Amino acid sequence: MFDKSQLMRGTLEGCILKIISLKITYGYEIMLTLNAYGFEDIREGTIYPLLVRLEKKGFITAEFKPSPLGPSRKYYAIAAEGMETLKEFESYWKSISKAVNTIFVLEE
Repeated sequence: MFDKSQLMRGTLEGCILKIISLKITYGYEIMLTLNAYGFEDIREGTIYPLLVRLEKKGFITAEFKPSPLGPSRKYYAIAAEGMETLKEFESYWKSISKAVNTIFVLEE
């Protein structure tokens, strides 16, 4: 059986960096964005460990800000090192997805 967790982990990190590069946002909103773009199985329990890892690597910064709906939220912004990593991810993703798509259209 195909184990999608390894493929998803690296892919999600790149996608989360992209979402955060577009605007300062918080974990739940990131999850909703991923869900809206087809990552329908993604839950908060998946997102928060990835955010912690990205923050520890210095790719994103975090800051608590008041929320209009309740307790303060932790908002994330992309750091300079995160932007560099995002550029590398996008370049590699385009290359690898092109190769995979080329192989999957092969006919026997």
